[in-house]
Amino acid sequence: MNDFLDLKGASGARYRFRHWPEGSALLPAAGNYAYVREEPAGHTVLWVGETNDLSKARPDWTEGRRRGATHVFTRLNVARAVRIAEHEDLAQHYKTAQAPAAD
Repeated sequence: MNDFLDLKGASGARYRFRHWPEGSALLPAAGNYAYVREEPAGHTVLWVGETNDLSKARPDWTEGRRRGATHVFTRLNVARAVRIAEHEDLAQHYKTAQAPAAD
């Protein structure tokens, strides 16, 4: 398992996410997150979201697990306009169910 995962947006831009190990805490900082399933050939993105407080992204984890996610990856991104644009780019590329903005 790598600590970092590069996700591609519909625009072709790449965004680096960091693994958020279960049981560890995050500071209440804004950012993007992705629920992924680890597979032999790599990772499948199941869900992307953006929030004003990443420390609150874990409650959706029950839903992520129900969908088959095995890991949560996060990307610190304080600037709201940039965070939302990246979320839309990622969601469009992966065609995932989008978590509502949590601001």
